[in-house]
Amino acid sequence: MPIIADVTQEKQRISDQLAKIDAERSKLQDRLNELEIAERVLSRFGKQRGETQRRGRTAGSQSKQASGNGESPGIPARRQRTARPAAQVVPLGEAALRAVQAHSGGVSADAVRDYIAKQFGLTVRPNHLGMALQRHRRAGRLEIRDSRWHALQ
Repeated sequence: MPIIADVTQEKQRISDQLAKIDAERSKLQDRLNELEIAERVLSRFGKQRGETQRRGRTAGSQSKQASGNGESPGIPARRQRTARPAAQVVPLGEAALRAVQAHSGGVSADAVRDYIAKQFGLTVRPNHLGMALQRHRRAGRLEIRDSRWHALQ
């Protein structure tokens, strides 16, 4: 009988130790998860402006693609650029003023948005266009009559 009691007592001691080890492992796993989260946050916000990573393909995938094309594996494939004139960037306020001046009989805000999209290639939200038009109105360059914008001479 004393041998069975010793075996049972040893089994109980080992199971208690296993429970303690499992509890310690779960605590350590939680700490590790917190540290990984902190590392991700620090890597995202801790970098200087010039140190940001590119989100495109990695160098390894570019070299695999280049080797598949028959090019040398160390040189990444470059896109062919067509000779295209640089797009002139016009500020929204200036584009809105030009659009209203182009329509001598007055123009609605929707027609101004369409004109800006066609002539200048700008996509404008209605509230942004409204603010630009109102700034010109307050400055005395535009006026609104019958829900249509008119340029003042």
